[in-house]
Amino acid sequence: MLEKQFRLYYEKAKKMPGITGENLLILLERRLDNVVYRMGLASTRRQARQLVTHGHIAVNGKRVDIPSALIKVGDVVSVMENSLNKAYFKGMNEKLAGVTTPAWLVLNAEALNAKVDRFPTREEIDVPVVEQSIVELYSK
Repeated sequence: MLEKQFRLYYEKAKKMPGITGENLLILLERRLDNVVYRMGLASTRRQARQLVTHGHIAVNGKRVDIPSALIKVGDVVSVMENSLNKAYFKGMNEKLAGVTTPAWLVLNAEALNAKVDRFPTREEIDVPVVEQSIVELYSK
């Protein structure tokens, strides 16, 4: 399943203008579960994926339970109103106040939401990967 989904991201990255490897990393960075992780709502991407699939996350006020959903510029990712009273989210705003978020996200720790100000650049993605190797693998 993941292999098929990753190939779809690769095909989409190939069609975008620019360098395919960088486009691929930017697409992966734009996934909803990754944005939740980058906001600091989860300590791991796996935990972020679970928060999304369990329906705790909204995009522009609408519940989204698909972790692979791509976020666009201007989208606001937030915690669902009915999830705010869950034990996990109690005191989360104090935790988020100390979190450093990427420059492309504007975090509002008090409201437990973040706005996507722009797409990330390759230099802002701190994942240690040689994207050219991935492109070579999938271009065969």
